[in-house]
Parts: sequence; C-alpha cells; structure tokens
Amino acid sequence: MAGRTWHSLPEYEALRALMESGTTSKAALRLGLSQSAISRSIASLEARLGRILFERDGGRLRPTTEAAQLNKRLDPLFEALDRIDGPTEPAQETLRLTAPPTFAHRFLIGHIASFLRANPHFFVSLEVASSEDVIRRIQEDRSDLGLSGVDLTREGVKLTPYRHSEAACAMPKDHELAGLDVIQPEDLHGHRLIALSHRHSRRAQLEKVLTNRRSIPHIVAEVSTSFAAVDLAQTGLGVTVINPFPVAQYRSDDVIFRKFASPIEYRTYFVTSDHKPTPAIARAFIRHLRLHTAQTPFTQAT
Repeated sequence: MAGRTWHSLPEYEALRALMESGTTSKAALRLGLSQSAISRSIASLEARLGRILFERDGGRLRPTTEAAQLNKRLDPLFEALDRIDGPTEPAQETLRLTAPPTFAHRFLIGHIASFLRANPHFFVSLEVASSEDVIRRIQEDRSDLGLSGVDLTREGVKLTPYRHSEAACAMPKDHELAGLDVIQPEDLHGHRLIALSHRHSRRAQLEKVLTNRRSIPHIVAEVSTSFAAVDLAQTGLGVTVINPFPVAQYRSDDVIFRKFASPIEYRTYFVTSDHKPTPAIARAFIRHLRLHTAQTPFTQAT
C-alpha cells in the first residue's frame, strides 16, 4: 500500500495544484512541469480510480465532487510531507533577474507582476543593467537569469534563443511613408531619421544598407535605446529603424510600424550559467515568458 501511495504522489500533487490554482497552466507553473504533464497525471489518476475528477466545460476544467472529496482526504498526507520538509508555509524562492532597460522598464514589468500573482510564494529581484553587465552578473553568480538582445558569447555563460525579429521602421500615423506596407532603404532618402548611437552595432549595419542603396536620410537625433527612438518618432520628429521587439507590443496605438527591407535581424536570448543548473524558479519564469509573450507580425518565437 505504501509503495502504491508513493507511486501515486505525482498524480496527487497534480490534483492538488490544479484544485488550488484553477488552471492547468498555473498548476504547471507551480510544479515546474508542462501543461501536458499535468493533464497526463490527472488522466492517469482518473483511470486508476475509475472516477471523473474534472469535467471539461468549454475548454475549462471544473472539479467534481469526487475531486473535492479526494483532495480533502489528501490533507493529512501533504501536512505530513510539509512537516518532514520543513515549515508549513512554502519557503520563499527568489529569482535574481537582470535585463537591459529596453526589456526591463516596460516589457518585463507586466510579466513579473503576472508571474508573482500566479506564484505568490516567489520573489523577484530585478536589476537593470547593460547587456555586458547582464553577462558579467551571470558569470559572477549575482543573477540567476538574464535577458539580452546582443549575442555576447562568454566563458561560463549559456545563451538560449527566445525571439527572432527583423528590422522595422517606426513613425507617426500621418507620416508620408506610413502608407507603404514595406519600406525600402531608398524610401528613406531625404527623410528625417532618428538613429541609434554609434555604440550600437546595428548603426553601422544600417549605414551600410543605406550606402549600398545610395539612400541619404537626414539624421536629426541619436538615442541609445529603441524605446527612446520610437518616443521621438511619435512626436513627429522623424522615422526610425529599430528592433521591433518588444517596443512594437506597446506603441501600436500611436505609432505605425512597417517592415524595413534589409538583411538586418535581431535575436533575443535568455542568459544563464553554463557551469551550474538553472534554478527551478528561473525555468518557471522562462516558461511564463514563452507562454505569455504576445505575437506580432515582426517577431517570432525561437
């Protein structure tokens, strides 16, 4: 009997997580599993017990009376496990997260909030730093997870692809180029351009593309982030060529984005240590981001 109980423990954990969180996605995040693993555990438990534990209603799962009764009978088991493992309340887990301003200030804030609402026993410490510092903090074990839009290969650091995007132009809705579906480099000739500063490698790439097409825009300002470039474009100062991720997800109401016909591409990476396992809370946050990142015409998951 004891062997059977321990053999069934993952199924009971899935049941309890699903009862308490309400959805398979939240239960999966709570246990650090996939949604399909949760579904398989519930199906296996139902088959073994010969009972329907959850009714499928329009894509949602509703617990039956049998599920509620079984969950209540499991209270002594999980109370005993809590006493064995430590305090009754789950220990607070901390995610040390580092990201550059473009990702940290707007994109990550909403995702951190939804992640913590789904996992109230978690804690997130967000550090805003340059891409170089993101790498350095991972190397020095001062961060568990980083986000970077720069392919910086370093000893002891692992880059996991997250998003891929192509260059886009951003401009006010009434800009004369806004009527084009795709903007060619020569279309920028003579137009006011807001450029990224020269410290960005993409600045040199853009200048090469424009030179090859004999396109000479009028550079009116330089900025260090794509958000600043789009904010200036929104005022009517000019057009800008930027990485549309993640800025395109937030400015579609007041700025027009159009594909820029060029070989300029961008990749966004999760940054983790290559010398030690990625903490469970970091893996859970990576899954959360992959699941909840909105789709746009300019970026794709990788």
